[in-house]
Amino acid sequence: MNDRLPYLAVFGLLLGMFLAMLDGLIVGTALPTIVGDLGGLNHLPWVVTAYMLAGAATTPIWGKLGDLYGRKASFITAIALFMAGSVLSGVSQDMSQLIAFRAVQGLGAGGLMVGALAIIGVLVPPRHSGRLQSMIGVIMPIAYIGGPLVGGLLTDYLSWRWTFYVNLPLGAVALLIITTRIHLPPVERVKVRIDYGGAALLTTAIVALTLLASWGGTTYSWSSPQVLALTAVAVLALAGFVAVERRAAEPIIPPRLFQDRNFTLVQVLSFLVGAIMLSVTNYLPQYMQFVQGFSPAASGMLLLPLMFGMLGAQLVTGRLISANGRYRVHPILGGALMIAGALLLLLLDIATPAAAASALGLVIGTGMGLVMQSTTLVTMNSADPRDMGAASGTVTLLRTIGGSLGIALLGSVYAGRMRADLSTHLGPAAADRLATGGELTPELLPGLPARTADAVREAVTSGLQGILIGAAVLALIAFAASWLIREVPLRDHTPSSGAPEPDAHAAVTG
Repeated sequence: MNDRLPYLAVFGLLLGMFLAMLDGLIVGTALPTIVGDLGGLNHLPWVVTAYMLAGAATTPIWGKLGDLYGRKASFITAIALFMAGSVLSGVSQDMSQLIAFRAVQGLGAGGLMVGALAIIGVLVPPRHSGRLQSMIGVIMPIAYIGGPLVGGLLTDYLSWRWTFYVNLPLGAVALLIITTRIHLPPVERVKVRIDYGGAALLTTAIVALTLLASWGGTTYSWSSPQVLALTAVAVLALAGFVAVERRAAEPIIPPRLFQDRNFTLVQVLSFLVGAIMLSVTNYLPQYMQFVQGFSPAASGMLLLPLMFGMLGAQLVTGRLISANGRYRVHPILGGALMIAGALLLLLLDIATPAAAASALGLVIGTGMGLVMQSTTLVTMNSADPRDMGAASGTVTLLRTIGGSLGIALLGSVYAGRMRADLSTHLGPAAADRLATGGELTPELLPGLPARTADAVREAVTSGLQGILIGAAVLALIAFAASWLIREVPLRDHTPSSGAPEPDAHAAVTG
């Protein structure tokens, strides 16, 4: 490891990344309790989606701000904003406040992952970053799968509000370490432009696409004026974004990055693995609670095989790539394992033993770990030093957008299949009452009539199977795309050419 980046400094960077990843899922197992306290069951998906949307929309902006004004200052600002959003979310008094404050949290979270990756990318060459990538690989599955577990424990023994308050001591430690231990190379003053037009168009497109994925075919029919209008807005915003980025002096996502074939391909893989990972890990706990009858904390524990699959794959992949510099095989194998893992999980039903249901997650988790590790490394290797922040922002953005759209789209499939099953077994009126009222929570399920409880279990299983079919299709696309990656030698030196990092006092023109 480069001696300019000691282990304590790395820990501070990883802690900031951990906070962003953890909060994507920590509220998942607490959501039924939150609804019981604040009400607003019909707004429930937006507690997760608002956070993901805000993070996705601002990720490339944070990356560009780091390139232009200084990565350390940008990273510190992102942590402070994230902590402020955590406090506000914890004191929310109704669902509307919680959704709004989760968006504030997401604004800060957008800069945590990209800021840490950009700092690491500047200081450590990709050829020698296997150990660092392995450390990142350790915290990812812990955060993504440990999130439901931590959320369940805090909800069971303290309060759902502590799923937000827990960020404060962790964020304070990260701030202390980063301000005192991270020392970046000398910088030059530069005159820059911020791509406000690109940022606005990108945000509009992301919001329109997420609403489209969430509402299409469920809240509104695909031929409804609302869905058609959202489609038009998304298409026009994306087209406008591409046009603006081609002309912008300092584009948020430089089009030149996509001239590299490998860069473009791994962004597609990052999008797909984000959709698969966040959809599966958000809805498997629902199956564990409703069908298997476990508590929030126990349902998180049952996802440990999936977590350790991700963990082991990323550790091994980082060491292998660091040792031999070859990476093409990893996303190919990862895509194949994600397909197999999703199909294996289709075996889950209301009679599946808990141990078997838990163990079946190992295969898809291993596939996710292989793809995530390789996409990050190839991204950083494909970018010029001047675009390191924008590149790391892009890969994080695509993974986040994938997660947001995946939860919205596959969540709609889940809800649609659940409602259809409940209508078949209990009638439309009962299905509407259970799907939109406050009766359908894991805690209340044992108190329902046996026929109703069994129908709910079958409906939840059917909904999960819809998600897994969608995940298998996305994994198949990822598997096909990964074969197009070319084996390009990894850099064996730290970036020393290209534009130097500007400092925080650079002049700005509008």
